[in-house]
Amino acid sequence: MSSIDALTSTTVTPACDCYVHRFGSIAPGLRAGCYPSDMTDAEWAEVRSAMPVPAWLLKQGGRPEAHCHREMLDAMRYLVDNGVKWMALPVDFPYWRAVYDFFRRWRTYDYVRELHERLRRTARER
Repeated sequence: MSSIDALTSTTVTPACDCYVHRFGSIAPGLRAGCYPSDMTDAEWAEVRSAMPVPAWLLKQGGRPEAHCHREMLDAMRYLVDNGVKWMALPVDFPYWRAVYDFFRRWRTYDYVRELHERLRRTARER
C-alpha cells in the first residue's frame, strides 16, 4: 500500500472517503443511510482499510469508477439482507446494472474472498 501513500487527493474529501471520492471526480453522494443493512461508520472504516486499490488508481489501466464504493457495498448488503432481485434495488442506490457489474468484477478477480480474508484476519488479531 506504499504506492497509495504517495498519491494526493484531487478533491476535498467528502463524508465518504472511498477511493472514488478521494481521487476521482464524482460529487459526494446524496443518499442518506436509511436501511438496516447499511454499513455504520465503524463498519465502513474497517471495510475501507481492507479494500483493494483499484487498477486505475495505480495507473495499471481502466478508467475511474463513477459510483461510490460505500454505496455499492450498501446496495449489495441490501440485496443479501432482503433477498431481492438485482432489478428490484431501490432507486436511491446506484443503477442495478452498475451494482451488478461492480459485484461481478469483484467476484471475477476474487476480491470478495480477499476482502473476507482481510476482515477475518483483522478480527482474529484483535
